[in-house]
Amino acid sequence: MNWLEDHWLDILGWGGSALLVYSLLQSRVLRFRVLNLAACLILLAFNAFIGVWPMVGMNAVLCAINIWFIVQLVRDRHDDEAFEVLEVRGDDEYLRHVLRVHGADILRFNPDFVHDPSDTDQDAFLVQRGDETVGVVLLRAEGDTAHVLLDYVTPRYRDFSPGEFVWRRSGMLAEHGYRRVVTSPTMVGPYYDRLGFQRDGASWVLSL
Repeated sequence: MNWLEDHWLDILGWGGSALLVYSLLQSRVLRFRVLNLAACLILLAFNAFIGVWPMVGMNAVLCAINIWFIVQLVRDRHDDEAFEVLEVRGDDEYLRHVLRVHGADILRFNPDFVHDPSDTDQDAFLVQRGDETVGVVLLRAEGDTAHVLLDYVTPRYRDFSPGEFVWRRSGMLAEHGYRRVVTSPTMVGPYYDRLGFQRDGASWVLSL
């Protein structure tokens, strides 16, 4: 206990510095901001205790910047104007480029996925945030049922649910005559319970 009492300030400073470095390793944009904010708060307190006021001021400004970005990111998570859904052909070259670039990561969450650009019963959607592609959804038609071949989100936006703009808000599925959506039973870490899907065995089902 005496050792902790003698070194608690050092622990605070080193802990804040370690958390700051760890935050910089995050690929998810929201997680980065939250961890960076926590680190800046710790370092603000540490520098206040030792009286290094320029560092207190810098960390206070960084806290304000992080809070502003966090508020913007959380507000945009479900904002129709933040994301746009673009329909493309299954053999679209840009779609194939996105699938190639993220191929290894796609297989982590969709281990059975194989893209067949010649599949004429396939509908493909890109989810965009500005000029950045943040998600890909591929469906195969079977009557009025859309079977999900791929529902992928890039690492930067994995704290978001851009797929919801395909399932609920874009209106594209109903325009294609779909009445049900059935997800792949092998998808790793599905999030569909938050979007109105109902569990059906190993899959999730959405009635449109």
